[in-house]
Amino acid sequence: MRFFARCLASVVVSAACGAVAQDKAEDTLAAVIGVQAKIQSNARSAESLGTQRRGTGALIRDGYVLTIGYLVIEAEAIHLTGADGRTVPATVAAYDHASGFALLRVVGTLNAKPLVLGDSGALAEREPGLVIPAPSREAPTLVHVVSRRPFSGSWEYLLDAAIFTYPPVADWSGAPLIGANGELLGIGSLIVPDAGAPGTQSPGNMFVPVDLLKPILEDLIADGRRRGPARPWLGVNADEFRGHLFVSRVSPEGPAERAGLRAGDIVVAVSGEHVSTLAEFYRKIWARGGAGVEVPIRVLQGAQLREVSVRSIDRVDYFRASKTY
Repeated sequence: MRFFARCLASVVVSAACGAVAQDKAEDTLAAVIGVQAKIQSNARSAESLGTQRRGTGALIRDGYVLTIGYLVIEAEAIHLTGADGRTVPATVAAYDHASGFALLRVVGTLNAKPLVLGDSGALAEREPGLVIPAPSREAPTLVHVVSRRPFSGSWEYLLDAAIFTYPPVADWSGAPLIGANGELLGIGSLIVPDAGAPGTQSPGNMFVPVDLLKPILEDLIADGRRRGPARPWLGVNADEFRGHLFVSRVSPEGPAERAGLRAGDIVVAVSGEHVSTLAEFYRKIWARGGAGVEVPIRVLQGAQLREVSVRSIDRVDYFRASKTY
C-alpha cells in the first residue's frame, strides 16, 4: 500500500509522512461530510427507511456533495456537517435512480477542498482502499476489494460492476471509498453477507462505482437528472430463489399494485420471454422503452397463470416531491 494511504489510515499528522502527505490527508478527511436528513412524515419511503436518516457524503465540487440517494429522497430538510464541526443546510440538487446517487447543493460554504474522482473501473480485486464514514472520520477503515461483479437489488436496481470490500464497515451509508492517492472511487450503499462471492459467508460492503457519475454529473448539476428518457419502473420488489422470482412486495399505489400484482406472486415472463433472475427481469423491462411504456408480465398467482399489463412510470414521480429542491 502506498505511503500516503498508510499515513491516512493511521491518521498520522507528523513529520513521518512529510508535509505534502500531511496536507493531502487532511484535505481528504475534510472532504468527508456528515449528512443528516429529516424526511416528510407522509413520505413513500418512510416505512422502510424512516424519517430521520444519517450518513455521509463526499465533497466533489465546490458547493456539491455526493451521497447515496436513499439517505435524502423525499427530504424536507438536510444538514451537512464538516470536519470542523460547522453545520450548513443543503438541498437535493439531483437524484439518479439508475446509479443510486444523490447530489446535494450546499447552502453556504464548507471548509474543504473537493475530492478528485478516481478511475473505479481500474480498481481490481485485492486492491486496498479506505472507507471514511463521517462519524469515524478520524479512524478510517483499511479495506480490500474482494470482488467486482454485477449486483441486482430487489428494488429494480442493477449495477454491472459493483465494488465489494472487506472487512465490513458499520456506518456505510454514503461513506466514500478512497484510493491510495486520495481519490474518490465509490460511495457506500449496503452491508452484504457475501462480499467475496455469491453464496459465500463473507460479510462486507457494496460500493457504487464513481465512474457511473462521470458521464451524468453535468446533467445532474444543470437539470437535476440525467438526459434522455427515464427507465420504466413498476414498483415490484422480488427475490431469486431456486430459479424462480418471487414478488416479496409491491409499492403501495404503485404501477404493479394497480395492475393487480401482489406479494407471493411468481414472475414467469416479461413480453412473453421467460425470466429466472432479477437481471433478466430488469433488462427485459427496460428494453421495452422509457418510463410510461406498458410492460406485459406473466405471473403465477396461486395455481393460476395470469397475464398482467403494467403501465410503468419514472420512479422519481412515485416519491413525494422533496421540499429541498
